Amino acid sequence: MSHDTLPRPVKTDAAPPAGPAGRRRRRRARRANPLAGLGSVIWLVVVIVPVYAMISASLTRQDEALGDNALKPPSRPTLANYDTVLHNGFGHYLWNTALVAAAVVAIVVVLCVPLAYVAVRTRGFWSGAAFRLFLLGVAIPAQAVVVPLYLMIAKLNLYDSLLAIILPTAAFAMPVSILILTGTLRDISEEVYEAMALDGASPTRMLFQLVVPLSKGGISTVVVYAALQAWNGLLFPLIFTQSEEPRVLTLGLFNYVSQFGVNIPALLASVVLSGIPIFAVYLVARRALVGGLMGVGGK
Repeated sequence: MSHDTLPRPVKTDAAPPAGPAGRRRRRRARRANPLAGLGSVIWLVVVIVPVYAMISASLTRQDEALGDNALKPPSRPTLANYDTVLHNGFGHYLWNTALVAAAVVAIVVVLCVPLAYVAVRTRGFWSGAAFRLFLLGVAIPAQAVVVPLYLMIAKLNLYDSLLAIILPTAAFAMPVSILILTGTLRDISEEVYEAMALDGASPTRMLFQLVVPLSKGGISTVVVYAALQAWNGLLFPLIFTQSEEPRVLTLGLFNYVSQFGVNIPALLASVVLSGIPIFAVYLVARRALVGGLMGVGGK
């Protein structure tokens, strides 16, 4: 038989189906979901419109800030409001807020990772009871204990200092952080722990060589959560500080509010500048953050 009469293979772009189950999965994957798309568009509009209005108002002159249409772009855009903010102590407030956020994140991560490790690896009654008791902090609002906290801060001579903001903020961020990290640690296979134990690994070695590398998603979630708690906190700075030296960004916004009125464009310009650093942190850790939140800190 000649080569011209041999049957030629037919090339296809799609792979052959792998049975009925595979065909059903592929049909479901190709099926459109218009309701989900509509919901995504609505949510995008809900988020984008206020952000646009805030940025647009921050570029507006003060005498035009109270116009009838908040979504109308400024007729004469100006950066004078940002110049006012930058020359009105914004750098000092930003530095204090960054210090508070970094300290809160460090305290939460250093304490919560070992605590979650002990809660997951210890099967005793007392460890479980202590874990459940610790999680009661999730149900206690900061407003309910602000007076006892004020007395404790005053007795410790920490009033009107950055430590008066850092310590309570870290304490109230820890219950949720431990809840996230315990979810992460429970996803680590028991066989991996047993293999390291057979190699003679101590609990401390397991913590640093096994738990921490496999818990990056949960740790990233905790870092972003604690940073947000510190960055956006208002109650503790308002109650536990008084002078200009320990003032943070949330209190710095009051510089544009007086008994005679509010400088709305400068206030919104300060809000825009305040949100840029934490937005940058989210962009860096967004994948790990989403992965951690999808599984309550899971992988």
